[in-house]
Amino acid sequence: MTSMSRARVARRIAAGAAFGGGGIGLAGAATVGLLLAEVHMARRHVGNGTSGRVPVADGLYGTAYTAPDEQPLRLTMLGDSTAAGQGVHRAGQTPGALLASGLAAVAERPVELHNVALPGAMSDDLDRQVALVLANPARTPDVCVIMIGANDVTHRMPPTRSVRHLSSTVRRLRTAGAEVVVGTCPDLGTVERVQQPLRWLARRSSRQLAAAQTIGTVEQGGRTVSLGDLLGPEFEANPRELFGPDNYHPSAEGYATAAMAVLPTVCATLGLWPADEERPDVSRREGFLPVARAAAEAASEAGTEVTAAMPTGPRGPWALLKRRRRRRVQEPETAPSRTRLSGGAASGGA
Repeated sequence: MTSMSRARVARRIAAGAAFGGGGIGLAGAATVGLLLAEVHMARRHVGNGTSGRVPVADGLYGTAYTAPDEQPLRLTMLGDSTAAGQGVHRAGQTPGALLASGLAAVAERPVELHNVALPGAMSDDLDRQVALVLANPARTPDVCVIMIGANDVTHRMPPTRSVRHLSSTVRRLRTAGAEVVVGTCPDLGTVERVQQPLRWLARRSSRQLAAAQTIGTVEQGGRTVSLGDLLGPEFEANPRELFGPDNYHPSAEGYATAAMAVLPTVCATLGLWPADEERPDVSRREGFLPVARAAAEAASEAGTEVTAAMPTGPRGPWALLKRRRRRRVQEPETAPSRTRLSGGAASGGA
């Protein structure tokens, strides 16, 4: 599917989400059924070597930067097993811990991490998660990172419904005063046990949803980073290293690779990235595009950021497409302090 075709499909899905449209299919029912059978075969192995356990990473990171007159930044993770960090053994290997540690280093300020993500969650669970996040108005996060979408594809949630839930979540969080970064639907074509030609179908379905998620997020004032096939080449070259023991969720190295792509956008949305990095760099093919086209291009190239730029134009809302330089993240050397938090990461079925 070309970028322009993907842009048209994404516009239709986002419009259906905004106006309560019905389910616009991502692929024919028969082929989707075959895709589901393949993916569920892979998912049967989830938990082998991990027992479905999700390390609890909530707590305070970067305590070396503590200052008496400065409150920690608040980072909250929402979404599915990818946001929760299923598939690794230590809290410091989860994407939330990696992002919190990296953000603390850039800001030179402690970061308080709270994770409400639920393994197995689809986008309709975001309503529950955001209610937990906003339960105490005095503790509204400074920034929320959402990773969602894979289960929507494998469980055949209509993409209009999926985007509607995500858009509502971004709107509620932004209205409460939190910045929002969404890691869009990953490429299910990288799941090792999904074979061709279904691998191609999984890739197409994932990218269509990712592009529509970008439109819905940007229109509500959030930013997106495409996860897409970010790990695809690494999976193909060395799947045993980048997939966790269950051959479905990323390993510690896989999560670190994803966190490297998301961290610069998290920092930028809080005003912590160098000012000269905020201008489009033509040499990196950055620039202003209609939001649907930017969404389609981002879905085709993982690690690409999309953020709102202009209110509107002849072809609708516009966006800034950025290909930020990735910031290396490392596992925290010490466990987080949990003296400030009483809650832990949510757990559940894969």
